[in-house]
Amino acid sequence: MKVSCHLITWEEDFVKGMEEASSLGFRACETFTRIALKYEDRVHEFKVLFERYGLVLSALYGGGRFSDASQFHETVAYNTRVARFAAQNGSDRIVLGPRGPRTTGGTTLEELKTAARAINESAKRCYDLGVQACVHPHLNTEIQNENEIDAIMEMTDPNFVFFCPDTAHLTKAGMDPVTVMRRYKDRIAYMHIKDVTPDEPDRTKFPVLSGDEALPIFCELGLGSIDFPAVVRLLEEIQYDGWMTIEIDQSTSTPLNSLMVCRDYVEQKLGLPVNNRM
Repeated sequence: MKVSCHLITWEEDFVKGMEEASSLGFRACETFTRIALKYEDRVHEFKVLFERYGLVLSALYGGGRFSDASQFHETVAYNTRVARFAAQNGSDRIVLGPRGPRTTGGTTLEELKTAARAINESAKRCYDLGVQACVHPHLNTEIQNENEIDAIMEMTDPNFVFFCPDTAHLTKAGMDPVTVMRRYKDRIAYMHIKDVTPDEPDRTKFPVLSGDEALPIFCELGLGSIDFPAVVRLLEEIQYDGWMTIEIDQSTSTPLNSLMVCRDYVEQKLGLPVNNRM
């Protein structure tokens, strides 16, 4: 499998993110779609940036409010647009991220049926462009809990709709990532990995800048509670050969240091070099 990183921690300064990720040996990254689409009419300029830092684009994040029937056409058009830009820049993956807020009591079956229809149509349009669309369950959105994931996966076409598990979001929603990943092992086509801060963390492991901030829910790999060796064993078992993208929503030090912590963990503890993109 191949290791990528998300530039989320650098926020709008994605060029600095590319530079620093590259300096740590990474050869692929995902960036904010809103930033990428600023180059929609300057595709060559976007490509030159990636070439400058020796990076490739692993994926872009699409999605929408799938359960809102009134947004069906808008959602399909947006994901088609994102997939087209991704394909123009050498990427064949798009992450379908659901949106919030959640319906009180969770997403209803009728809402899930509506969501499945929008996801199916979006994924088919992406597939026509040579891009695989991967559903990404996410906290505080319309697709969060296990029953919602199961319903969406059952009601969508496995020929077009794939799965992007996120280790932290699955864990915080009360699931064991390995169990869910095994259930949909034939549909995993992209993934995000991040750790979950323990309920009673050892604060000495978190280099918070001033020392008194509340720790984020998610944290650098190896500092939290997720069993990543088990995740990797499953991926090796199913012979997954796609991207595993490190995502750090919030740094407790600096973006560079947080990504360095993750890189060292992935290479030294999981045995996965970050400079492999073959």
